[in-house]
Amino acid sequence: MLAENSHTTSGYWFSPNASKAWAEKFFLAYLPFFFAVNAAKQKFGWMNVDTFWHITQNLILLMPLYIIPLLIRDESHIGRKWHQSYWFKANIWIFIFVFTATYFFTEYFFDVLGMIYFFPQVNWYFDANLLGSGEQRVPLGMYFNAPAFFIAYHTMSVILMRRFRTSRIGRSHAAWMITIIVAALFFAWAETRFVATDANAPYFAYKNLSWMLSWGSIFYACYFVVSFPMFYRLDEAADDNWPLSKVAIDALAASMLAFFLLDFASRLIPPLAV
Repeated sequence: MLAENSHTTSGYWFSPNASKAWAEKFFLAYLPFFFAVNAAKQKFGWMNVDTFWHITQNLILLMPLYIIPLLIRDESHIGRKWHQSYWFKANIWIFIFVFTATYFFTEYFFDVLGMIYFFPQVNWYFDANLLGSGEQRVPLGMYFNAPAFFIAYHTMSVILMRRFRTSRIGRSHAAWMITIIVAALFFAWAETRFVATDANAPYFAYKNLSWMLSWGSIFYACYFVVSFPMFYRLDEAADDNWPLSKVAIDALAASMLAFFLLDFASRLIPPLAV
């Protein structure tokens, strides 16, 4: 799960692959917009909207990740068409992984972790038919919301993991495994802590937030223990240029591995204390 690295400088932040390095910087530049939109949704009560506006506001959050690079980034000088650019492949990888997570894994959040969705004006839902109790449903707009969050998490985690991985103390397999686990736990905890707010509570909450921040974060980290190192591999070496077929297969493999981990973890964590 480690990408071979020929970069000669010790301890660097951005990929030696020019296409990937540009996209990572773009995704970082996107973060202020990402945070601003999510803060506005909480401040102005935009969570309580009908189906059309629920989908629309999530598309507004997501589409800059596609439209802006398509308009401003030309990689013909390095022999890549737009669909071979890392920014596009990263978005496709995340969308596939997030689609699986939203369709299947949300059921674990409902039934194992006590997550609550309440969107009274939304009437379009799409989620697993046979998995979970079926007491709650996933609004269609969430399929356009989660990819923006996961691009943010995965970009930040990969940059930080690379910086540690390429330092003198981070090159052993043990150090790499510890890095993955720490990053997974941190982002799982941080999302829970900063999204499950009082402002969001009428529409999104956990039955026991303190339990979720402890045991639930460990459970949620099962996503990222798999996805962070696998996403890290995508076009990581200077001359890497994965075909879209490999991107899709890799994302589907990550989805299945995370599925196994979540189901195993559901047997091991203490019951939800309500």
